[in-house]
Amino acid sequence: MKTTINDIAKAANVAKSTVSKVLNDAPTISEATKQKVRAIMKELQYTPSSIATQLARQSSMNIGFIMNFDRKDDFLNPFFYSLLGGAENVTFEHQYELTISNIHNREIDFMNQYVYSKKLDGMLINPSVLNRDIVRELERLAFPYVIVGQPKEDYGVGVAWVDIDNNAGGSMAAHHLLEQGYSRIAFLGGKPDEAISHNRLTGYRNVVSSLLGSDKDNRYIRYDEANEMNGYRMMNDLLEMDSPPDSVICVNNFVAYGALKAAQDRGIRVPEQLGIVTFDNYPMAPYTTPSMTALDIDTFSLGALATNVLFDKIGQDELLSPFQTIKPELIVRQSTLRNE
Repeated sequence: MKTTINDIAKAANVAKSTVSKVLNDAPTISEATKQKVRAIMKELQYTPSSIATQLARQSSMNIGFIMNFDRKDDFLNPFFYSLLGGAENVTFEHQYELTISNIHNREIDFMNQYVYSKKLDGMLINPSVLNRDIVRELERLAFPYVIVGQPKEDYGVGVAWVDIDNNAGGSMAAHHLLEQGYSRIAFLGGKPDEAISHNRLTGYRNVVSSLLGSDKDNRYIRYDEANEMNGYRMMNDLLEMDSPPDSVICVNNFVAYGALKAAQDRGIRVPEQLGIVTFDNYPMAPYTTPSMTALDIDTFSLGALATNVLFDKIGQDELLSPFQTIKPELIVRQSTLRNE
């Protein structure tokens, strides 16, 4: 039997008019009462007959980008601003505005602030913001959203996400090194639980596992926080091996710069004795000596793609696919050109 507004009022021990005011986010209702009523709505799986049509019919002319950044470095990352630039460009074309909200360490329930209040018509969401309960609620409300970055878990059919095809990038880098005559290919990644690093490593494994004899062979793989210092340390560790790698794929420019410095400090010639490929074309790849072969990650296009998919969902257009990816572009430079 379908739950009614009377059922919600009875369970919350409030008047029916109070429930109506909560649905409309009336300022005359206390925040405690709103949270209590909304919790009961969720528990009883109540969807107001008006909310879906209101979300579709009424427009705030505003979409949101919701993230959960805990480090200053996240905001200093140029790829973040490129991503926002792509999103804003498409938002402007639709004559909308873009709200940016970082919910880390803030007493904020973004579902109440942006979804139930209808302050946004849709959301771009970083995967770190989500869990299965939030996704289930967004789906129940038919609220438009797109996850920017492949989620760690499978949320089910129809949940839309976009990302760079990091798996393909890892394979592209490994194939390029093989074509240049390298055979002992290493991988310097970020922390093992980071989805980006994991997916790039998977692409690498797909190519080199046959060379090493097993996809479980980790002799040339190192993980740590992806910075220059760790890149230097991890590369030195590999170079101490009895049979060191003759090439390396690095998860970003900072790790690659550390690896390059470690090789140069040992008098190892790049690319003759060691080939280096880095993910990301900036900030350093074109400017090192030698310049580094890079997988260019077009985050501007990623932001634009995510926002176009979101507007398709707002317009209730049928999506070609619930998930879409953008392939990196391999830019070949001196650090791997052993066979010119």
